[in-house]
Amino acid sequence: MADVTIQLLKNGPLLVTGVIELKDAQGNSIQTKDKTIALCRCGGSSKKPFCDGAHVKANFQG
Repeated sequence: MADVTIQLLKNGPLLVTGVIELKDAQGNSIQTKDKTIALCRCGGSSKKPFCDGAHVKANFQG
């Protein structure tokens, strides 16, 4: 099994590195193109579940 790391970025997204299978709430696979992806934590991204930088404008604290 491949190594996967999840890094919590201060006031930002979750940075996931490694080969993963990402699924939505219905169990459908979500395509990931890169070995490193950023997942939204602020809820403001227009590219959910991926981060688009909206946390900066929203002044997200987390």
